[in-house]
Amino acid sequence: MLLIAVLVLLGAQLTVHGEKHSLTYIYTALSKPVGYPGIHEFTAMGLLDDKMIDYYDSENQVKVPKQSWMKERLQKDYWDKGTQSRRSKQQWFKVNIEILMKRMRQNDSDIHVLQWMHGCVGDVQDDGSIKFNRGMDMYNYDGSEFLSFDDGNGVWVASVKSAEATKRKWDGVLVLKEYTKGYLENECIKWLKEFLDYGKKHLKEVSKPEVFLYTTKSRVETNVVLNCLATGFYPKDIIMQIKQNGRVLGKLDGLKSSNVRPNEDDTFQQRDYVEILKSDVSTYSCRIIHKASDIDIEEVWAGDSNTGVIIGAVIVVLLLLVGVVLVVLKMTGKIGGAGRGARDINVAAIAVPAASPANGNAANASHVLLNQNEGRDFRSSGSNDDLKDGKGSKGSLSGSDSGVSSSGRESQTPEAASLLNNPESE
Repeated sequence: MLLIAVLVLLGAQLTVHGEKHSLTYIYTALSKPVGYPGIHEFTAMGLLDDKMIDYYDSENQVKVPKQSWMKERLQKDYWDKGTQSRRSKQQWFKVNIEILMKRMRQNDSDIHVLQWMHGCVGDVQDDGSIKFNRGMDMYNYDGSEFLSFDDGNGVWVASVKSAEATKRKWDGVLVLKEYTKGYLENECIKWLKEFLDYGKKHLKEVSKPEVFLYTTKSRVETNVVLNCLATGFYPKDIIMQIKQNGRVLGKLDGLKSSNVRPNEDDTFQQRDYVEILKSDVSTYSCRIIHKASDIDIEEVWAGDSNTGVIIGAVIVVLLLLVGVVLVVLKMTGKIGGAGRGARDINVAAIAVPAASPANGNAANASHVLLNQNEGRDFRSSGSNDDLKDGKGSKGSLSGSDSGVSSSGRESQTPEAASLLNNPESE
């Protein structure tokens, strides 16, 4: 069972000027199966304000709603057309991951990951309309940024040398750049507003955080790790501070953070931690500010009596996530960063539950979760080699954010179709 946890803000009728919403589409393809339950060779999903609204994987090969209001408001034809779109994208990814492997002289003994994320963020206006704020269209390969679209300048940006051939080709396709920019700034925003209207009755939930301050063992005998955990909160915007004698600790003090992570029940968690001496007599506290639920609390660490303790309820909720990209890269010995764009936008990655602080055992984990990102969905029309050096085009990738056009039909421009059918050399 694949799950996603994240927030959804209030619907347009309850919003105020300046509030932001996002619509995201994420595709993740593996070069071959990894053999883990719930991790598929190809996965695609749509996210509204980081909450999964539709889902598709290579095992079931059907695009399905993940919210009741999506099922109620969108007709069968919508899902049928969306299924066709996702199946064609699955083939596109299969072809292009093979192209990238050949380009980089990689063999098929390792597992490789190609991920595409795209979408838009909009600001709510006083009249309830949504105004474009920013868009994102990017590809990651093996955990590092590969290629992204600079919406402001209307050009593709190659993050690595192996992406330069694709950049040159795609920059030369004027209709592709115009379509991509138009999609991000207009069509994506249109669908964002429409989906917000559909789900506004279900976008009102606010959940208060539970806060736990506890210590765990350190590798250094004289030290302990002081942890501040907030979990079960919704929406995801939260401020967390660990203080020493009233002073807020930072990175220079050795403070580390998990950042906001999804739970499996549409709420969030965050854990900040710092290593301290067992003999330290300072007063340590953790302050949590969650404006949505009107929470501003500060818990004081009671001392060594909490060492190694984590309340049972937290064990159930807390699942430290390891992205499937990282899992695959660890398996193949190719650990790498997530890339500039990834850091900017909370890189989306399928993830499996890792060890919790309580039991250190992930062997019996039965759920697979997905991290969120802001991205977009565009259409594919069968397989092509648009990533191929000197050949092909990205013209086969076109269409609306929802998987189908507003008329319910698969969206693809005539120019895109002709580019696909008649690939040209550089």
